[in-house]
Amino acid sequence: MSDQIITFIMYCVPALIVGAVAFYFFRIHIENEDKKRLFLLHKENQKYTMPIRLQAYERMTLFLERMSPQQLFLRIPPHNFSKKEYETLLVNSIDEEFEHNLAQQIYLSEKLWNIIRTAKMATIQIIRKVALTEEVKDSQAMVEAIFKEFVEKATPSANALSHLKEEVRQFLK
Repeated sequence: MSDQIITFIMYCVPALIVGAVAFYFFRIHIENEDKKRLFLLHKENQKYTMPIRLQAYERMTLFLERMSPQQLFLRIPPHNFSKKEYETLLVNSIDEEFEHNLAQQIYLSEKLWNIIRTAKMATIQIIRKVALTEEVKDSQAMVEAIFKEFVEKATPSANALSHLKEEVRQFLK
């Protein structure tokens, strides 16, 4: 009886070892196939998402450029507006442009989107601050005061644009 048990164990142990090794290698093979499928799926998705994402970066670049004081004043010249009217025109222009590009946030990192929003708010804040200044009497004086504000420092849109360019470089790696 004990001989039969020993013989049974001698047959079962190698079978169990072979079964365990086969299971281990089969599991590794399945995991590798899953990784390969995910990689191919990711690669296929990038064919479609990369152009859309680059387009979002382009649109936000355009927004930041249009929001810069130089471009803003070219698009909306001061003419004979009061400083309050001009402030409203400038702020509305920035807000409309921003709202037009709201959907682009799904293609940008959250950090970059927050930087762009901050640049927008900082630009509007500067416009409002200058409009509230007593020395500024009209829209032409407002333009000059805003330009003086950026003589020695970069505009908020220029700072945001440098972050955007860096994210694009990282994306294209």
